[in-house]
Order: sequence, then structure tokens, then C-alpha cells
Amino acid sequence: MKRNHKTPLKAVIILLIAAVIPFLTVNAKTPKRQNTSKQNASKQNGSKIVTIAGHEWMVENLAVDHYRNGDPIPMVEDPEQWVQLTTGAWCYYENRSENGVTYGKLYNWYAVNDPRGLAPEGWHVATDNEWNDIVAALGGEKAAGTRLKSTVLWKTSLVGSDNSSGFTAIPSGYRSSNGTFSLLGTNSSFWTATEENAYSAWYRDMYNSYSAVYRISTSKTQGFAVRCVKNY
Repeated sequence: MKRNHKTPLKAVIILLIAAVIPFLTVNAKTPKRQNTSKQNASKQNGSKIVTIAGHEWMVENLAVDHYRNGDPIPMVEDPEQWVQLTTGAWCYYENRSENGVTYGKLYNWYAVNDPRGLAPEGWHVATDNEWNDIVAALGGEKAAGTRLKSTVLWKTSLVGSDNSSGFTAIPSGYRSSNGTFSLLGTNSSFWTATEENAYSAWYRDMYNSYSAVYRISTSKTQGFAVRCVKNY
């Protein structure tokens, strides 16, 4: 008699649990499905996005160590080897990986120009003309730095920095053609995808003590930060 009494009770409990679990599962998953497309894009590209002068820019410095086709980009720490490069390479500032967490990677221009693609799928390294557009839209060469520079990480005295554009240029410094590192905390240098000639390419330069954005050409062996623009 005890067995006959417990069996239907267990069956009822099992049926109730089976009926409730699907609703709990759906409710638990629903919040994760909301607004995922934008979040996934940010995670995939390693950066948030800001629209300036009609183009979508990454808000963070590029930090990839593989080309778009999956091939690895060599990390080169040795200064003598860096000087001799005629192919793509990257490094951390002062070869310290902790700097990469905040400032991203420094690339020579050969990596920028490699046909395998430095930028993630759907993006490209900003061209000289795209930099011209963003600088013009933000007040011109003498003033645009104020609107482009982050309000943090720069060393004092910081002149002209409100980051009103949302671009968030950080002072990642650079690696010179002789393999040495300079100006972390006081300088932002960004490659463009545009070369000047067989030996040099265009980049943009900002400093803590000036509100300007400088357009300069230099040796392709320099190591600079990179910002990307979404394809259009």
C-alpha cells in the first residue's frame, strides 16, 4: 500500500518540474539576447566605436598580433633586428606586455601595408585623407588635438584636452627607427595607410603640451599606434 501511494506522488512532482524548467530556461536566456550585435562587434574588434566626420572609428588602439588572413605578425623586441626590418612587425612599448593592456601595440608601416590585412574584417587602417577629414571636422590642425585627446593617462602639463569627439587618443609613445622607445605619457603617434614614397609614410602626431595635430611623414621602420575605420 505504501508503494502504491508514493508512486503517483513522485510522478506528479516530476511532471511539475518538467513543466516549469522550460520557462525558467527561457527567462534566464532572454536578457543575454538583448543588444548583442553591437556588443559582439566591440569584442571582435577589441574596441568601441565613435562616428566622426561621417566615418566610424575605433576608440582604442589596435592590438592584433595576426593578419586578417590568420598569419601571425612577428613580435620583434631586439632593437638591431627592428632597424633592419622591411616586413611587418609589432612590439609593446619598452617590450613590456603590461603596456599593451592600456596602450595597444606599436607597428611598423610594413605591417600597416601588408596585403594580408592588418585591420580586422570589415575595417581598414585610416588613410591620410580620412585623418584630414577628422582633423578638419574638429577645428583644423591647430585645434583638433583638444577634441581628440583623452583626458587621462597624459602627463602634466596637459594643454588642450577635452576628448569631446570621443576619439580618446592616449599617449602611447613610439618606437624609433633605431629601436629605442620614447615619449610614453606625452605623445600619440598614429600611422596612416598612405605612403609618401618608397621610404616614408604619413602619420599624425599629438603632444601633451600642444592642442595641435601634426601631419608628418617619416621612415616606415618607426613603430606607431594604429586606429581603424569601418569600411564604407
